[in-house]
Amino acid sequence: MRATVLAVVLSLASAGGYALAAVAQARLAAGGAGARALLGRPLWWWAVGLNAAGALAHVAALHYGPLTLVQPLGALTLVAALPVGAAYEGRRVGRAEWRGALWTLGGLLGLVAVVGPARPGDALSLPEALAVAAVTAAGIAVLVRRGGRGLGLATASGVASGVASALTQTVTAAVARQLPGQAPAWWQTALLAVLVSMFAAGGLLLSQAAFRGGLAAPLAVVNLANPAAAAVIGVALLGESFRGGAAGWAVAAVSGAVAARGVLLLTAGGPGRVPAPRAPEPEPRPVTP
Repeated sequence: MRATVLAVVLSLASAGGYALAAVAQARLAAGGAGARALLGRPLWWWAVGLNAAGALAHVAALHYGPLTLVQPLGALTLVAALPVGAAYEGRRVGRAEWRGALWTLGGLLGLVAVVGPARPGDALSLPEALAVAAVTAAGIAVLVRRGGRGLGLATASGVASGVASALTQTVTAAVARQLPGQAPAWWQTALLAVLVSMFAAGGLLLSQAAFRGGLAAPLAVVNLANPAAAAVIGVALLGESFRGGAAGWAVAAVSGAVAARGVLLLTAGGPGRVPAPRAPEPEPRPVTP
């Protein structure tokens, strides 16, 4: 019982850390700070620290509680970020935002419920890890070029973070010399660690750029793309499947549709969107006698 309570507390702390970090990043994005300028902004380093603290709290929560408890509580990041962001802006959260957040949260919880975690000892082999890194980098490049801003960048951020998590599991297996296939040399483990750092940093910077289009909708997409990327890797390379067989696939499809509706509601009703330019009013013509 004590371990479960500790897992809940750590999960809520993780969600709060991620939410505060997202609000800080959104404030920096609203100020138009460039990538180089961010390094000189204390708020940016607070965001980095909060993201790191959230990740550590999440890992610690998984140590004390099951994934089926920790992951749903982690999905509360979006719900926590909305009132915090609104408080910073001196306003109340709108009804459309709450509806969008609840739809997104429902879809995310449905996905988490049917996406099974990797079995103990499951990890990518070195060739698989390198292939995943290459394909992901190419996909992120396409999203950045075509997505340009907002949800495209948020998708790229979530994918990068999800792949970083999968590669972290591979690094852990490599350090323990339990990687599938031949035991890796030290430089191969170092290469995997570098890839983890690159994708983790890339996910953070991409989310920073995505928040220029607002807070709620990009944050929702990041939270959805992260587990989706991990699920694709698990199904394609680790022999996993959705829980419940065909019913699990159906739940995943419905949950994805529910979450997509939530994102659309957040995009349409959330603040922070760039308003469409108003057409200039015609100047009055002089009256000729």
